Amino acid sequence: MIGRLNHIAIAVRDLGAASALYRDTLGAKVSDPLPQPEHGVTVVFIELPNTKVELLEPLGANSPIARFLEKNPDGGMHHVCYEVDDILVARDRLKAQGARVLGDGEPRIGAHGKPVLFLHPKDFCGTLVEIEQV
Repeated sequence: MIGRLNHIAIAVRDLGAASALYRDTLGAKVSDPLPQPEHGVTVVFIELPNTKVELLEPLGANSPIARFLEKNPDGGMHHVCYEVDDILVARDRLKAQGARVLGDGEPRIGAHGKPVLFLHPKDFCGTLVEIEQV
């Protein structure tokens, strides 16, 4: 059901500093910041030959990333994102197998302009999973 790894997301307090670290220290190609108010974050993508790393900075005090950083002051891995061919088919199959889909269960448009859903970390070895339709 899942396809390739689309990205790994890392929560950060300072998107500018984190971007500079990846760009200047590691020599990575870093996208421009992209505010995602519907998700409560601003993101940049680190382009790698085989996948991406997404850096997430809270966009406001009510951001889920702000809450994550309260618990993890140094930041850290927030979620992994896998590609799926059909997000509704994947959602229904996952739910039928007992996985919990977060939110209202309806896909929202993610940072790549494609439908996404998040799956409860307690159902996936303690890791928040995002699925994204290709």
